[in-house]
Amino acid sequence: MAFESLSDRLSKALKNITGQGKLTESNMNDMLKEVRMSLLEADVNYTVVKDFIASVKEKALGQEVIDSVNPGQMVVKIVHDEIQKLLGDGDARLNLKKSGISTLMMVGLQGTGKTTASAKIARFCKDKLKKRVLLVACDVVRPAAIEQLQTLGASIDVEVFSLGVSVNAVETARQALAYARERQKDLVIFDTAGRLHVDQELMDELSQMKAIVEPDDILLSVDAMSGQDIVTVAGEFNEKLSITGLVVTKMDGDARGGGLLSVRSITDVPVLFVSNGEKVEDLEEFHPDRMADRILGMGDIVTLVEQAQEKLDMEVQKKTVNRMSKGIFTFNDMLDQFGQVQKMGSMQNMLKMIPGLGKMVNKIDDEKMNDSFKRSRAIIESMTPYERENPSCLKASRKTRIARGAGVKVMEVNRLISQLEQMQMMTKMMSSGGMPNMSALQGMQRGGGLQGTSKHAGSKKQKKSKKKKKKK
Repeated sequence: MAFESLSDRLSKALKNITGQGKLTESNMNDMLKEVRMSLLEADVNYTVVKDFIASVKEKALGQEVIDSVNPGQMVVKIVHDEIQKLLGDGDARLNLKKSGISTLMMVGLQGTGKTTASAKIARFCKDKLKKRVLLVACDVVRPAAIEQLQTLGASIDVEVFSLGVSVNAVETARQALAYARERQKDLVIFDTAGRLHVDQELMDELSQMKAIVEPDDILLSVDAMSGQDIVTVAGEFNEKLSITGLVVTKMDGDARGGGLLSVRSITDVPVLFVSNGEKVEDLEEFHPDRMADRILGMGDIVTLVEQAQEKLDMEVQKKTVNRMSKGIFTFNDMLDQFGQVQKMGSMQNMLKMIPGLGKMVNKIDDEKMNDSFKRSRAIIESMTPYERENPSCLKASRKTRIARGAGVKVMEVNRLISQLEQMQMMTKMMSSGGMPNMSALQGMQRGGGLQGTSKHAGSKKQKKSKKKKKKK
């Protein structure tokens, strides 16, 4: 995962300083030395690191920090704020028109995931911003790019305009604009050609296209794995085309992340989106404050909740909660929850977003977990509808038949039944008041306390009233 090594080292360095009873220039220098090495090893630009350390030291040794109740925590805040400053002072957004057709050019080198990023942004604008989107295949140099864009467009229900490889990119762009006006589209995204490196031929073609399209945004796709090359490529494209933002791809790979931390400071080009996977839904809006939280191991619960709202089927969740409130949890409910968990994607990515659970990431193997889900799903799908809803009927002969149908051992069937029984025990405790249920928690939020959740609450009041009567 991107920033994993950097996050571990920074967390360790800051933990050492927060453990100190008093902040001195000596222990501050030790911490800053570790932070400097962490950033350089993450491939952050040397000049950026030098300015970063100087700024942190100046603020951390100020009188306000030294006199604070917990100077160590103040230093953590300063480092967090400085990292956020590197990433950008605020969230950058697409420059879309309120009315009429907005145009967006996607540019970048070959192999950076430009075509996939075009489809991801198209899906984002269609689903979240409610735009009528048209994708335009202007990469006529690579025929496979046209087919790839058409396949991706079909998967997200977005129309793709193409004139094939026989018509040049500039003419394709011109005709695509006329087509978009006829079809009353809100947003046109042009997937342009890439090269193995920046050359004059590529820039001439993109400049001609820019003159025709007059784009509201020019987004550059950059590979998080390429390190400091992000800064070099962004600088060259920005000089020729005045790009308005970056889309950082392959953030789920083993990237050190230094390029992402350097690019805003050096080029002043903001990051708009980051891509965390190969699926079209694996795209996040970039928030500097949230990314700073992740880098320092503080999690990102806001993004996790947003992803849950977007990816999970809320009707399925409501149905499961209603059944659990009545003390019901069967294999059908378990099957629904398997589907919901898999929709959320990588378990490692989810854990990194939950404060305090980042260290558990190395203990989770997404591949093994997916295999486990597949086996469990196969076991449940080998049951009859009656068996799924009435698991108590599963005796030896039925278990043997189910195991044979799922291609697993009976032991695995028994293990899944045990998991279900544990969930059923929790469900019954929740429905009977042994655990705080949702209505009780809502009552607490209103200031009513855990009324009705404990049988002892009433008995305590009765005992107090009896004692008062005796005194009288």
